[in-house]
Amino acid sequence: MLQRHYHCCRQLLTFKSSKINCWAAAGITRPFTSNDGKVQRIYDCIIGGKRHGLAEGITLVESTHSKKKKQAQELLTAVLAKLKVRDNPHRTNTFRIGLTGPPGTGKSTLIEALGKHLTAKDHKVAVLAVDPSSSLTGGSLLGDKTRMHELSRDPNAFIRASPSCGSLGGVARNTNDAVVLCEGAGYDTIIIETIGVGQSEYAVADMVDMFVLIVPPAGGDELQGLKRGIVEMADLILVNKSDGELLIPARRMKAEYTSAMKLLRKRSKIWIPKVLKLSSKTKEGLPEAWDKMCEFKSVMTESGDLIRKRQRQQTVWMWNHIRENIMDIFKSNANVSNSVNEIEREVGLGVLTPGHGADRLLQLFRLGVQENKL
Repeated sequence: MLQRHYHCCRQLLTFKSSKINCWAAAGITRPFTSNDGKVQRIYDCIIGGKRHGLAEGITLVESTHSKKKKQAQELLTAVLAKLKVRDNPHRTNTFRIGLTGPPGTGKSTLIEALGKHLTAKDHKVAVLAVDPSSSLTGGSLLGDKTRMHELSRDPNAFIRASPSCGSLGGVARNTNDAVVLCEGAGYDTIIIETIGVGQSEYAVADMVDMFVLIVPPAGGDELQGLKRGIVEMADLILVNKSDGELLIPARRMKAEYTSAMKLLRKRSKIWIPKVLKLSSKTKEGLPEAWDKMCEFKSVMTESGDLIRKRQRQQTVWMWNHIRENIMDIFKSNANVSNSVNEIEREVGLGVLTPGHGADRLLQLFRLGVQENKL
């Protein structure tokens, strides 16, 4: 029995040694500094392309628990190291597409039609859909997946609905991290569907390669297209539902947006935003829309703008995370937490102005920081 135990231990040590040697041969260090079996298991599932592991990994990076946040960072670091070795430092072999538009434009139907079109061409498609969270209960319906029942059954597709959790800009705070995990799982096309409320839903433009705006065939006039914000951020505008009785209004809408785009400031020197019409129902215009997206990626990659854009986006989201975490640090300060209820009461009664109350809390926070230094 002792001899059998000895051989088992020897085999285990040999396995671990061979695994470390494989990592060294690949040019990366050991992925995990801690002995966390959960993170190792999720990592193996993601790299192995298993959808349940990817779903568990995204749940981990969305968690706000302090221990799980550390696990998520370890997981993301390991996946990034693997991606850098397997592909290239900037992963330009993947394509990140952001889709937004007002409610009722058929975003989910369009994504399903586009996803099925891509999987038929042997692409692996991941869809990250963001649903608005209730300001009263904090809950989300997460119903986008039910609208994509055909795509959700496709083995080459992955659909994940996530709550916005109060984040502004139409995307969740950890959507950027979810994109990294999807790329680690081998998905070459990542589509992000935003909440889609109005003119401010373009935070997704800072995490994708191409920003696509979906508009209805009867959504205003040329003046609506001239509004700053979401329209001038778009790399491609698609007039959806261009079929049946809406075909003539769709043609007029395409002409009006094409005219409006000429008056807006260009975001790129090498790409002029296009306006196309299509129908998610009849699939007419869908291949042309995908060809235009591929043309955009090719032009941006050859010029080097795609790599520069991704580098800039990484720093943008670093500062976004800092802004979000600063509020948590502020509220956890002992001086602030001890006085915040009283100051809120005085502001509510009108004894203090909101600005004066904020100044008092900031002063208490600075005093707390100085006391900790001492």
